[in-house]
Amino acid sequence: MRHSWIAILLVLVVGAPTGFYFLRNGERRPVAAGSRAIHAEWRMVGTTVNATGTVRLRVGSEVRVGSQLSGIVKKLNVTVGSHVRARDVIAEIDDAPIQARLAQAEAQAQLDRASMEHAQVNNDRAQKLASEQLIPVQQEQDLQLALTEAKARYEKSLRDRDLVKVDLGYVAIRAPISGTVASVSTQEGETVAASFTAPTFVTIIGDNSLQLVAMVDETDIANVKHGNPASFTVDSYPSREFPGIVESIAPKATIVSGVVNYEVTIDIRKDAQLLKPDMTANVSVRTAQHKALLLPATTVQRDGDQSFVYIPGRNGPERKPVVVGTKEAGMFEIKRGISQSDEVLLLPPGDAATSQPTKSVQ
Repeated sequence: MRHSWIAILLVLVVGAPTGFYFLRNGERRPVAAGSRAIHAEWRMVGTTVNATGTVRLRVGSEVRVGSQLSGIVKKLNVTVGSHVRARDVIAEIDDAPIQARLAQAEAQAQLDRASMEHAQVNNDRAQKLASEQLIPVQQEQDLQLALTEAKARYEKSLRDRDLVKVDLGYVAIRAPISGTVASVSTQEGETVAASFTAPTFVTIIGDNSLQLVAMVDETDIANVKHGNPASFTVDSYPSREFPGIVESIAPKATIVSGVVNYEVTIDIRKDAQLLKPDMTANVSVRTAQHKALLLPATTVQRDGDQSFVYIPGRNGPERKPVVVGTKEAGMFEIKRGISQSDEVLLLPPGDAATSQPTKSVQ
């Protein structure tokens, strides 16, 4: 008899990891291997304001880069989507005309320098002769003025040469900021004419230039304050939450079809490089804290618009519809459907999709 009790005890110990649960009539039936029953927990969670928003560019974050010189585009170093750093060379204009103008300016400067030196020699000679009263005073004065004019012409030729050197520096078109190339409007071999306005070569969107603008209803805007933490998701990354913080609240409302909303600007604090301008976002702004019944997000399943959990049943897992609230740190707030005393099955990965509940419990 003693050996029989030992055998029964060993069976119970070995079979425990596979999971057993009690049915409502007291019978014990096995569930899927690896599943276990848990209870919801009361915790403090944030009170949130939900809204929709749009990812936008900050004012001044989109820069159009053009050319200050007219000429042929000799080289274009970027394409749409290229990432550039500040001072990187985006494109180059053919510098042959500029080099020719520079050589001409250099030659003119040398010619004016020679004229100035000649005028200097004449003026020195005139002063010596005038001191001995061998030439009229008027002639001496004329030679002094000629020297002054020669010096001015030489100075002007040097400034003209410097101006050409400045233009030569504009041959290489450089990125004014670090960012991503959003558009390219010029190709290699094209001739650009910089007359009254600089022709646009590329458009660059600066790094960390995105922000989220949420439209908050007038009934909720009183609860939203500067510095409130926020989170949001976009359709491109439905399972990823992007953190943010409220940066500003528009003082003036935006009225669309009679609905009054206020623009709330949210600074994106992480993974902004994954986002694109004009993406639509579902936003939650945490305004306060309250006590809520929470379950791990992995226990909550969806079937269309309905949320449900699995609970132990007589013939296996059964569905129990629930109404969920906010999601925070991998936990769902359960507003209605179960209580803290109810057992909820935490099924192993894959079992929730393949389990066939015998019925739904309302």
